[in-house]
Amino acid sequence: MYIKRGIEGQIEYMAQHFPVVILCGARQVGKTTVLRKMSEKLGTDIQYVTLDYPNIRMLAKEDPELFLQQYKTPLIIDEIQYAPELLPYIKIRVDREPVLGQYFLTGSQTFSLMQNVGESLAGRAGILSLYSLSRAEIEGRETVPFLPENVKAKEYPHTVSDIFEKIYGGSMPKRVTDEALSPENFYGSYMQTYLERDVRALIAVKDEIKFTKFISCLAARTGQELVLSDIARDVGIDGKTAEGWLSVLVSSGLVYLLQPYFHNTIKRIVKRPKLYFMDTGLACYLSLWNNPRALELSAMAGAMFETYVISEIIKSYACNGLDTKSRLCYYRDNNGKEIDLIIVENGRLHPIEIKKTAVVGKEALKNFSVLSSFGMEVAQGGVVCMSPVAVPLDSMNKAIPLGCI
Repeated sequence: MYIKRGIEGQIEYMAQHFPVVILCGARQVGKTTVLRKMSEKLGTDIQYVTLDYPNIRMLAKEDPELFLQQYKTPLIIDEIQYAPELLPYIKIRVDREPVLGQYFLTGSQTFSLMQNVGESLAGRAGILSLYSLSRAEIEGRETVPFLPENVKAKEYPHTVSDIFEKIYGGSMPKRVTDEALSPENFYGSYMQTYLERDVRALIAVKDEIKFTKFISCLAARTGQELVLSDIARDVGIDGKTAEGWLSVLVSSGLVYLLQPYFHNTIKRIVKRPKLYFMDTGLACYLSLWNNPRALELSAMAGAMFETYVISEIIKSYACNGLDTKSRLCYYRDNNGKEIDLIIVENGRLHPIEIKKTAVVGKEALKNFSVLSSFGMEVAQGGVVCMSPVAVPLDSMNKAIPLGCI
């Protein structure tokens, strides 16, 4: 079963403006599936080749010109990071024949891929990021960038137990479409594939047990400020190793670092990022939760709920080809005042709190007043919560049902 992806329109748009389209994202989020589906939509027979196969990868690395001669365009090349040697030759070809939508490249390792793209395909490639399925995609709704003013006045029926079932099950396409596949079996296999293919290709992990412990420690801290030195100490590795391993997880699209709001005139702002897993099912598996009800009643419930909300908001922007790094941040100062999320859009600040309750009051807005000293317009904000309907809290803010994201 194919679930329509919100990013389809952006892929089509990029193919109409660039000769190369690059789709980045973690393994099994559906990069290849959506591109092959797009070939049907565009009415074009797009060839497909994957560099996962060692013999094909070897040809691409050792004789890129011959490799490209073997396949006519338009062409999907899967896992392009395994053969960055292809990129200069693709550049030569698109410069010689500047036809739009010639090459569609996918990559599971954004950082290393972007380095090579910057050197070879600058100005020639449209770059998009894909994550696991969003709630809107699963429910067949239009995917729009989340802003408080986009919330429609209608009922969004759901219960906390329903939400924690979704949090526990995760949103990887195979897991969503195969309901009989248990999260434990799926994510166990997923981690093994990730370790064998992506991690070993990027870094020389001498102790896979420590790497697994490292990523598990991160999962247990999802939704929290990242104090990497504490994690390194708990795992028994040095700070440099921890930084390297974290960069792999970020570049692979498994982990997202939400940066703090920065302003030169405010000295008391905390400067550490907050860490979020982009798939809550993986975070639950790594932090050893095997029951959604137990998770719902645990001390980690709030952090996992927040992780789910933040990841859904990130997906809403990524599906529309919008950069999240310049739009999304959080606020915390040395006095303990915190705003879970600030959306910066058109020079305006939209403050967002996240609460795992159905009823919220004005006290949830108490820290929004700090934004008045930032020198920017403070626009409509609110509290994302379990309320079934949008309810005004004051003239500028409202309770926002989770179901609308």
